[in-house]
Amino acid sequence: MAAAGPESGGSSSSSGGGGGLTGAPGTNTLKKSLETTSSALKGAIQLGITHTVGSLSTKPERDVLMQDFYVVESIFFPSEGSNLTPAHHYNDFRFKTYAPVAFRYFRELFGIRPDDYLCSLCSEPLIELSNSGASGSIFYVSSDDEFIIKTVQHKEAEFLQKLLPGYYMNLNQNPRTLLPKFYGLYCVQAGGKNIRIVVMNNLLPRSVRMHQKYDLKGSTYKRRASQKEREKVFPTYKDLDFMQDVQDGLFLDADMYNALCKTLQRDCLVLQSFKIMDYSLLVAVHNLDQAQRERAVVDGSSQADMRRPAAQKALYSTAMESIQGEARRGGTVETDDQMGGIPSRNSKGERLLLYIGIIDVLQSYRFMKKLEHSWKALVHDGDTVSVHRPSFYAERFQRFMCNMVFKKIPLKPSPSKKSRSGVAAPRRSGPSQTQAVCETKVQVTMEAEVEQGSQLGRPDLLPQTPPVDEANSDSAATTLSTSSLGSRGYNSPANRSVGAEVHQSGASKDAAPPVVLERSTSASPGPSMPDQPSGLTEQFEDLPETEISF
Repeated sequence: MAAAGPESGGSSSSSGGGGGLTGAPGTNTLKKSLETTSSALKGAIQLGITHTVGSLSTKPERDVLMQDFYVVESIFFPSEGSNLTPAHHYNDFRFKTYAPVAFRYFRELFGIRPDDYLCSLCSEPLIELSNSGASGSIFYVSSDDEFIIKTVQHKEAEFLQKLLPGYYMNLNQNPRTLLPKFYGLYCVQAGGKNIRIVVMNNLLPRSVRMHQKYDLKGSTYKRRASQKEREKVFPTYKDLDFMQDVQDGLFLDADMYNALCKTLQRDCLVLQSFKIMDYSLLVAVHNLDQAQRERAVVDGSSQADMRRPAAQKALYSTAMESIQGEARRGGTVETDDQMGGIPSRNSKGERLLLYIGIIDVLQSYRFMKKLEHSWKALVHDGDTVSVHRPSFYAERFQRFMCNMVFKKIPLKPSPSKKSRSGVAAPRRSGPSQTQAVCETKVQVTMEAEVEQGSQLGRPDLLPQTPPVDEANSDSAATTLSTSSLGSRGYNSPANRSVGAEVHQSGASKDAAPPVVLERSTSASPGPSMPDQPSGLTEQFEDLPETEISF
C-alpha cells in the first residue's frame, strides 16, 4: 500500500544541508521550516512503516525467540527510489525498525491485522496534535483515532527495547492492563540526526469532547498546572488542581471500583519490578450531562458532538476493556452511552465517562533520577516530590488513586424494618440512653417523695391521687415506668424500654389521668403494700441492678 504523505514542501531543505527532516532554519523562515520538517517527518514515517510491515508479511510466522527482541532492521530511502523503496518527494533518509518479529507478535496479541495497521497509519496523512508533552515530544494521531505516534528520546527508546522480554511475559499473562500498548518502535535518520518514534494505543478519541483532563502522579511538589498550560484550549491539570476542583473524587460502583484498583495494583507491581517510576495516570473526563446541555444550547454543533467514536480495531484498547477484559469481538457488549469510557459520577450526581491510562512509563530509576531525588529531598519533603524510588512511588501512586481520585458510590441507607402490623418497630435504647432515663426516673421519684413526705410527715408513704377538680387544671399528669433487666435479656416480654412520658391536658375537659406507679414483679414477686390506694400500683422495669425504696 502506497503512503499518502503530503506532497507539497517535503523536498525543500533547511539551511545547513539538514534536509527536510532536520536542520537549523533561519529566523525569517522559522515557521515555514517547521511545517516542512513536520510534513517530511510524517511522510517518512508512513513510507517506512509501509515498507517494513509489507516485507514482514513475506516472512513465515513463528514463535518469538530471545534474540528477536534485539534485532534492528535498517532500510535506506533515496529520494529517487531504489529496487526496494519507492521514489518520494523528501530528502534521503534511513528508516530503522526495532524488534520487528516481537512487535508483530504484540500486534497479533491485540487483534491488529497487518492490513488494518497499514490502513490506519498510512492511508491518510497523520494529524499532529497541538498539545506537546512536557518533555517536548511530538504527537501524531492516525486519521481513524486508532493509534498515537510519539517521538521519544534515545534513552527512552533504548530502555523500551530492554523491557521487551519482560513486556512480552506480562502481556502473555494478562493483556488487560492500563499500561501503554506498544505496537512498534522505529527511527528516522536524516541530516545526521535520529528521530525515534513509538506507536501506541490512543487513549482519547477526538470525537468525544473531554471537559477535563488531569495528569496525576500522587505527588504534591510543583504539581499544579502552569499559567501557560491553563491558557491552552485543552489544558492538562495536575494533582493539586484535581484536589481543588474535584475534592470529593470520582464515584464508581463497587464492582467497577474494585476492578480498577485491582488493575492499578497489578500494573504498579509490574512497573516496580522493572524499576520504573515517575509515571502518571492520565484521566480525561467527558461529562454526559454537560454535553447534553451544550447540544441544547448550540444547535449548529450538536451533530458534531453526537458523533460516536468508531469501534477500535485493537483489543483491550479502551479504558473499559482494560479493566474488565473479555474484549474479544462478541464478548463485552459496549453500550451506546459508554463509548469506551468508564461510567462514573461526580459529587453533583452528573454522569461521567472516564478515559484513563498509565503514561510516561519509560523512566528508569537510575543514577540521574537518584541524584535528582536526593537534591529535591534536601530542599523539600522527600515524600512529596515525584521522583522517588520505585517501591515507594508505586505505593503512593496506588493510595492516591484508590483513596483520593476514585471512590465507591456510597450505599443508600436501607429502610427501617416494619412489623407485621405495619407499625415501625420501636428503637431499642442503648446503654447510655437507658442509664440517662433511669437517672431521670430516680430524680423525679425522689422529688415526688420529698414533696409528699414534707406534706404528710411520713416520707415512707406514697403520694395520694389528686382530686378531680385539681386534675381539670393545667397541671401535667405524669406516667413513670421502668423495667428490670433480669436474666431474660432484652427480648423478654417483661423487659421493656425505659421511658418517661409527660401528658399535658389540652382543650379536653376530661379529668387528667392520675399519677401511676407500677412495679413489675417478673423477677421475684413481693408482697403488696397495705396502705396502697385503690387503682394505684407501682412498676419498676429495666433498672439494671438498681434498688429504689420508699
